[in-house]
Amino acid sequence: MRRVGAHLSTAGGYTKAVDRAIDIGANALQIFSGSPRTWKRKPINNEELQELTQYAFSKDVRPLFVHALYLVNLVSDNTESVQKSKNVIIHELEFTSKIQGAGLVVHVGSHQGRGWEAVKEDLFLLLKNIFSEASGDAPFLIENSAGQKGKLHSDLGEVRETLDAVDSPRLGWCYDTCHGWAAGYSATEQDDPDRQDLFAALEKYDLWDSLKCIHVNDSRDPFNSHRDRHENIGEGSIPAEELAAILNHPKLKDVPIITEVPGFDGKKSPDAENISRLRNIVQ
Repeated sequence: MRRVGAHLSTAGGYTKAVDRAIDIGANALQIFSGSPRTWKRKPINNEELQELTQYAFSKDVRPLFVHALYLVNLVSDNTESVQKSKNVIIHELEFTSKIQGAGLVVHVGSHQGRGWEAVKEDLFLLLKNIFSEASGDAPFLIENSAGQKGKLHSDLGEVRETLDAVDSPRLGWCYDTCHGWAAGYSATEQDDPDRQDLFAALEKYDLWDSLKCIHVNDSRDPFNSHRDRHENIGEGSIPAEELAAILNHPKLKDVPIITEVPGFDGKKSPDAENISRLRNIVQ
């Protein structure tokens, strides 16, 4: 069965997220290691994380992904922010390794108006330093962005350039359908002269094998809007045939799916209806 999961709360303990996944019909899971809006991280508790891993695998909820906190900016012009970002990513990679996670998904940050060329070398060096210092073997997965406010990796060519420059077996990437749609990538024809063919880009930049996770989110905003606002599956501007083309492509059909949508029940979390809709799309 295709691995279709969701980003879910760990309130009440990490294993509670596994229960929530089971309750909505998911068989994969993404979590935060702590609050996504504060730098503070509690010390890693090996026993607690081993319990999560064993419980998730015993319930066949796998793979497990971790999403890095929202404050990270590895290319900030504020050196203190860069150092904090580095430190927390090293912690998150260790956390992900401890739960035998399939990857730490990271929004790398914003160039703050300076442009990709101005920040890329600093980014490459910092990523190399992170991998040399971070324990474990958890993958670092770059998430593509919608391109808003100088966010890096909205251009898939930047993803390829980062993979080549860092040249680490621990570095891969995650494609978010909402972000790609907002950045002007589509697997189906769209009435937009600036449309970029998603599959052509994956082929051009040889990004098939390094893609380790697909975030499947609908979009509240139109194509090529450069706005990052997730919507429930089937309720936004991304046509069902667009998602079907991506998820059922022969080279992507085994890539795990994680959804990060608001849900229909008012809890601001993915729910059973969204998982059902995704399973109706995948073949």
